[in-house]
Formats: sequence, C-alpha cells, structure tokens
Amino acid sequence: MAEMSITLGDARLPNPIMTASGCAANGKELHRFFDVSLLGAFVTKSVMADARSGRGTPRMAETPSGMLNSIGLQGPGIQAFVEHDLAWLKSVGARALVSIAGGSSTEFADVAARLRASPAFDAVVGVEVNISCPNVANRGLVFAIDPLASAKVVALVREQLPRDMPVFAKLSPDVTDIVTIASACVKAGASGLTMINTLLGMVIDTERMRPQLGGLTGGLSGPGIRPVVVRAIWQVRAAMAEGRFATVPIIGVGGVRTGRDALELVAAGASAVQVGTAVFNDPTAPVRVLRELEQLLDDKGYAAFTEAVGAAHHH
Repeated sequence: MAEMSITLGDARLPNPIMTASGCAANGKELHRFFDVSLLGAFVTKSVMADARSGRGTPRMAETPSGMLNSIGLQGPGIQAFVEHDLAWLKSVGARALVSIAGGSSTEFADVAARLRASPAFDAVVGVEVNISCPNVANRGLVFAIDPLASAKVVALVREQLPRDMPVFAKLSPDVTDIVTIASACVKAGASGLTMINTLLGMVIDTERMRPQLGGLTGGLSGPGIRPVVVRAIWQVRAAMAEGRFATVPIIGVGGVRTGRDALELVAAGASAVQVGTAVFNDPTAPVRVLRELEQLLDDKGYAAFTEAVGAAHHH
C-alpha cells in the first residue's frame, strides 16, 4: 500500500487525515466510535480565552447537500480546555492540532501563550488560527477578510509559540481574492494554511416567514461547498508555484465524504485533509476516508501519498 505519512513543519504524522474543527467536539465523543489516535491529527473545537455560551437557538439548519451552523464559538475557555480536553487527548496518544480563536489579536496571543504553558503541550502538533471570527475592535468585521488584520493575528500567535511549532491560518472563502489573504498570512509567519472555513449563508423558514437560525446567518458546510474548496486550494497552490509567496503546506477542508473527495483536494494542492460535516451522520467517516484514500492511491500506482499532492497542476 502507499506510504501515508506526512510532515507538517517539524511534526511527523502517520497519515494526512484529520477531523475538522468544531465537528467532533474535543475527542471523547468520537473516541467511542474509533481510536482517535489513528488519525494524523485530531483538530479541536476553536477555543477562546474565556468560557462562552455561544449563540441563541436554533443553531443548525439543513440545506441541500449541506448544513448551516451558527454555534457562536461556544466553549469552556483555554484553562478548562488544557486541563481536561488536551490532557485527555494526550492520555489516549492523540496528536492535537489545536484551533484557537479570539475577539482581538491580543486575545489570540493570550490563548496561544496559555496553551504553550500547559503540561500537555507536548501532545500538540500544531496550532490552527481561526481568523474567521469577528474582530470586536473593528465593528465586528472578520479578521480573515482583511490581509493586515490576518497578518497581525498570525504574527502575534507566532511570537508566543516555539519556532518549530507549526501555525496554520484558517482562511475564510468569503473574500474577493483568497490569494491576497493567504500571502499576507504566510509572510507574517504562518507555517501553513487551512482552507477553507464555512461560507456565510442563511435559511428562511417559509412556514414562519422568518430566518431559521437564532443567529440569523450561519456557516455553510458539507458536500455542496466542495467545488469552492477545490478552487480556493488550486488558486493558492498556483500562486505559490508562481513564486508570489513561499510554498507552505495547505490543509484542505470542506465537503469531504469519501476518499475520492479527499483525493480531489489533494490533487488541487492539499498536503492534508480534514473531515468535518460527514462525521454527523457517519462518526467513522475520518478513518473510512483514510482507508478509501489509501486504496485509491494504491490503485493509481502512487508509492506515497505525498506524490499525489498538487498532481493536477503538473501537465
């Protein structure tokens, strides 16, 4: 079978498949279905400095081939996270890619510093910076739509972490030119990019003639967004190949249900793939996608997963 291990920064992972942030809580729930240490990395739910109750209900709405969620970054805060969730992930041998969030660039840095100081930090293989949350200081605009705001967050987080700790900026697709944002993040010190976060959407309940979600708008995820993911990864990978900014690994995420879906993201330029929404109706989806991807690579004659990364760009 094809060799599946990958290197992300200084972290060696047994395979390129991960969960997507927010789709499997912080591991315990999914661990009932399969051993989470089998994944290349387990991506945690975005954690902020303090505990948050999140948005009003209802928080989810189904859409054709996808769903909207409007959770509002509910969570226990960084202190409870490192004491309970991260410690638990370490205890079962999982590799954690910790997603951090903040309402200001200094909050991101504070969360990163507290993560670094935690006893279970050696279970962390990277930090995913969720810049798709609103910047409280700037009229609630999302950091990820502004190259300068994105770069500032990445630079401040980078300062708080060891030099060899990979930092992945998670990009929003709700921008005119995702390459500009990707470039700003890499130049500010991001070791890689996670692409993409959900697309902003809305559902109206035509019985009540009112928006279905308590928070009005929500993030669209699921198979319906996969072509957007493939396009975004392709554009950024092509810009790297042209030398517009340094070539760094891309973690692809969005609408992956099967090994074939994962391979599409990989061919576009993803060095690793996250499985998210699929987990809601098939909790074993990440390990199944891994098996299917491995078989597909083998069938196509690839000796190693890394040989397939960006293959669609090579004429």
